[in-house]
Amino acid sequence: MLALGTLNTLTVKKQVKFGYYLDGLSWGEILLPNNVAPANLEIGQELNVFLYLDSEDQLIATTERPRIMVGQVAMLPVVAITKVGAFLNWGVKKDLLVPFSEQQIPLKEGQHYLVYCYVDLSNRIVASTKLDRHIHKTPANYQIGDKVAIIVSEQTDLGYKVVIEHQHWGVLYKNEVFKPLRRGDKLTAYVMKVRDDGKIDLRLVSTTHKQAQELTDKVLYKLKQNGGKLALTDKSSPEQIYDAFGVSKKAFKQAIGALYKEKKIVITEQGLILVPEQTTP
Repeated sequence: MLALGTLNTLTVKKQVKFGYYLDGLSWGEILLPNNVAPANLEIGQELNVFLYLDSEDQLIATTERPRIMVGQVAMLPVVAITKVGAFLNWGVKKDLLVPFSEQQIPLKEGQHYLVYCYVDLSNRIVASTKLDRHIHKTPANYQIGDKVAIIVSEQTDLGYKVVIEHQHWGVLYKNEVFKPLRRGDKLTAYVMKVRDDGKIDLRLVSTTHKQAQELTDKVLYKLKQNGGKLALTDKSSPEQIYDAFGVSKKAFKQAIGALYKEKKIVITEQGLILVPEQTTP
């Protein structure tokens, strides 16, 4: 089944002076212009192409990969404002339209905006900055611990509101973030909890039992390497902790808490102290 605004695998049907025609099945023949066709393309060869509408609203194929496809979210720059809306550079010849009705605030040329791409009722590929109209419209089928791709949407009092896998809203809490984030940043995160309202709580570091054990082992190893002392505590900054161990402050506090309960370390205001191993006579 072919889909507009996405990648499709089509077969080369014939060559003409200005390009190649691909077999679009029920959609008919679809032009792949010479300037985006691979060298030495042969009849019968299968090709992965992006389908969109050109400036005359004719279906056309390209081997160029756009910065956004239908059903996705991306940060894109405005290159023009016209009487029909704003146009974004999305990496293919014809710019991507954001109609005035799909602008949360009036867009400005030269600025970047986080947008969602979709096919409207008139069969046009367009974009919207009104993400709530399009995000979180399907059930969130995530399990605790799932690894997901996220894009930062905005900073809030709780932390950061993010888009998960282009389709759902999630939250990164302040205590799970150890570096400044900006709108449009792409990151990997892990599912902590799926709430009753369907929103998803996330963290940037996975905390499986195995990884928690690996972190406590790392803390002990670093203590031994530093003569039994380490100038880090549960009061240290998230940046200091991340520089030392590559984890969030919350994960570090859990690790040293476990070591303290096992009486392997002492936590002082100056840092951690390794408890000498006891030997039985």
